[in-house]
Formats: sequence, structure tokens, C-alpha cells
Amino acid sequence: MEESPEQIEKSASDEAALLFARDKTLLIVDDDRPFLNRLSKAMTARGFVVSTADTVAEALAFVRQSPPAFAVIDMRLTDGNGLDVITELKTRRPEARGIILTGYGNISSAVIAIKLGAFDYLAKPADADEIFLALMNGNEALAGTAPENPMSAERVRWEHIQRIYELCERNVSETARRLNMHRRTLQRILAKRAPR
Repeated sequence: MEESPEQIEKSASDEAALLFARDKTLLIVDDDRPFLNRLSKAMTARGFVVSTADTVAEALAFVRQSPPAFAVIDMRLTDGNGLDVITELKTRRPEARGIILTGYGNISSAVIAIKLGAFDYLAKPADADEIFLALMNGNEALAGTAPENPMSAERVRWEHIQRIYELCERNVSETARRLNMHRRTLQRILAKRAPR
């Protein structure tokens, strides 16, 4: 017998509560220092034992030394991609619950983040309450909700390009080849912000 969405959500919540009861360690990785400090204080107030990092290198070193039970990781960091941190965390501690934050609202990258082991993703700006709920409940709570503002055709195209780019491990030449697009054209598209 299949579980209902409510049972799945309760199961995810129960797993989070059990993990939280055993281990309250939380790693927050973001290169926006004011946001990092605010979120760190807010999550400490909610009972977490918080560690922070503002680069991929620093976060990877922390995860390798002492993998946390929970993580909140920005997708785009000054020295790389937060997906690398999620991958390492899930390798070192498979039961860890990681949330990816993306200022780009990039659906394709978020899907890849989930496949790499992120438990959920949130578009920035996300507040501490949203992040706490995502850590404790997971993405099942979001299933089946219709988007309030559907994507434009330009945005859908941009999302598709981003998805192929991520699948090609962020290799511009390979992505351009697969999309049958000139490399310089692709580089210009990737350098721009996401269309609305």
C-alpha cells in the first residue's frame, strides 16, 4: 500500500526530529556576510549548534573534518558551486539534511541539487522560519503547489540551458556542443542574470 502525501511528510518530519534530537550541528555556507550572521543567530536561537563558512573550500574542509547533521548552503559562492558541498556532505554523512539556497530561483539547478542529495531548495531571500521548516519538513510540503508566477518563454529557455550546463558539469564547450550553439553565445547567456 502506497503512503499518502501526508504520511510521507510526517515520516520526513519524524526523521528530522529524530536526527535533531541526536545531533543539532548545522553548517551554514553563504558569502553574504550580513545574511550569514543573521541566519546563524536565528538558527542558534532555534536550538542548533551552528558553524559557518563563506567559501566552498572552507565548507568542504569543515565537512571532511566533521560532517554536520544539517546544512544550509548557498548555490553560488565566490569560489565555486554549493552543489560540491552537498555532494561531499551526502558522501560523508548520507542521513544529513541539506538545503540549497539560490538567489537565481533556478529550477533546473535546484532539481540537480535534489538529485545530488540536497533535501530541499529555497529561493533567496528566504527567512529563518522558512529555512527551519524546510530543514525539519522537507520538499514534500511543496509538492503539488502551483506556481504563483509561471515562467516566461525566455525564462524556460534559460532554465533549459542552465540544466544542460549543470549536466555537463559546467563545461562551456561541451554544453555549447550539445545545445548546437556557438560557445561565445553561450558564454554571454551564462553571464547574464536569469530573465523573469
